[in-house]
Amino acid sequence: MTSIPVQKQISQAFESLGVETEGPDMLDQTAAVGTWLARIGATDGLLTLMVRHTSASLLIQENADPDVQVDMLDALDRLAPRNQPYAHVVEGPDDMPAHIKSALTQTSLSIPVKDGRMLLGTWQGIYLVEHRDRPHHREIALHFIGTMAT
Repeated sequence: MTSIPVQKQISQAFESLGVETEGPDMLDQTAAVGTWLARIGATDGLLTLMVRHTSASLLIQENADPDVQVDMLDALDRLAPRNQPYAHVVEGPDDMPAHIKSALTQTSLSIPVKDGRMLLGTWQGIYLVEHRDRPHHREIALHFIGTMAT
């Protein structure tokens, strides 16, 4: 008797994840994204995340030692300092450096998903990086394409 492999249908799902920030910080979103994947029944596929702002970014970075986040924010401040004579100053002295930091990092991520789990490394987490000084409501667009549990 010959068995015929069952083909799983490819599906996709979209969601918007809101994040409240309080100023420059790296906010771990790994659990929230993992919860969403579980809720939609994602099994195998590709997850795409995109922050819908030009003064915030997304990073996959170490989540074991919080000093990594402190050093990352300090390094970004050195790369795009506030005290430069920027032409774009309409939104405040922190805005143009925030745009530069966003351009130097990432606004979208692609993460493989296998057996319902993101294939992140042992010490990797997904971070929303706020580059502005004031609180903001940030939005991350989530998209999964792949197979789903039935």
